[in-house]
Amino acid sequence: MKKFEKFMSIGLAAVLCMGLTACGGSTASTEGSAAPASEAAATEAAATEAAAPAETESAGESSADGKVYNVGICQLVQHEALDAATQGFKDVLTEEFGDNVKFDEQNAAGDSATCATITNTFASNGVDLILANATPALQAAAAATADIPILGTSITEYGVALDIDGFDGVTGKNISGTSDLAPLDQQAEMFKEILPDAEKIGILYCSAEANSVYQAETVKAKLEEEGCDVSVYTFADSNDVAQVTQTACDENDALYIPTDNTAASCTEAINNIALPSKTPIIAGEEGIVAGCGIATLSISYYELGRTTGEMAVKILKGESKVEEMPVEYYANPVKKYNPSIAEELGIKIPDSYEAIASE
Repeated sequence: MKKFEKFMSIGLAAVLCMGLTACGGSTASTEGSAAPASEAAATEAAATEAAAPAETESAGESSADGKVYNVGICQLVQHEALDAATQGFKDVLTEEFGDNVKFDEQNAAGDSATCATITNTFASNGVDLILANATPALQAAAAATADIPILGTSITEYGVALDIDGFDGVTGKNISGTSDLAPLDQQAEMFKEILPDAEKIGILYCSAEANSVYQAETVKAKLEEEGCDVSVYTFADSNDVAQVTQTACDENDALYIPTDNTAASCTEAINNIALPSKTPIIAGEEGIVAGCGIATLSISYYELGRTTGEMAVKILKGESKVEEMPVEYYANPVKKYNPSIAEELGIKIPDSYEAIASE
């Protein structure tokens, strides 16, 4: 070894050239290369090889084979509820697979056409699974691929979203997921419980969201059974939210907003009109109430996302087939209220309601 090192000192340039010829010019990896050029390199290679099994083990038993799972996430728009569902989903997969799961997370900024572009890209890239967060994202994913497993979350009614007649809870397609549907009849009953003097009630939602239409029709029928005069007000997108909200507030004693993604992303604009006009709003989910409403029968979107993530783990590990998995629902919705808006409107909320924590 000493003679070799002396030779290296005397003829370094020549030896380097010979080394380059022997190695074929590759310096990117030690795998499959010639023996280390020095004892230090050999020690380093051995240390690297010894550390590799530990890294694989740290990713969890399910990733012991070193497989990396690529998951595409298409979220319709950024707002509190959808963000929470996406985070819950990612947390479960990260807990299970560690660094062996990679997320391509895309936000469509409320545009259905962008959802189509995003999900078509996922399909072209051959991701292992797609999370579709909100109905337009699910519809786009369903159109993009019939092979890649798709899980929806924040979907109110899968039969409506996917145009499945007689939907029984299992799609029979490459699609399953979780529903954010809280009991609509109980939401309608909240008007009599909190706002017994409200006779004229407006229902406000985005006409482009199929699940909002479903909720509105269901709640309208229930309110009319209770003797209320109900009118429906729809906006096409965020551009006309303020104008339509103003009309609805002028013509009604109170408003109902379903779990509508466009409305959820425009709560500030809605509140800027409803609060000065003293028009109370009962809504389908907590995020909308936190921004512009007084009360809701709410679910936890974070927990909904976690349930969706648990479904994804079973699919990726080969334990369940997506086409056989029933859609899952949130089991324990909670009555919640917005203390600040309720107080400003002078509305007494029953003790059975839980206050929404202020940020």
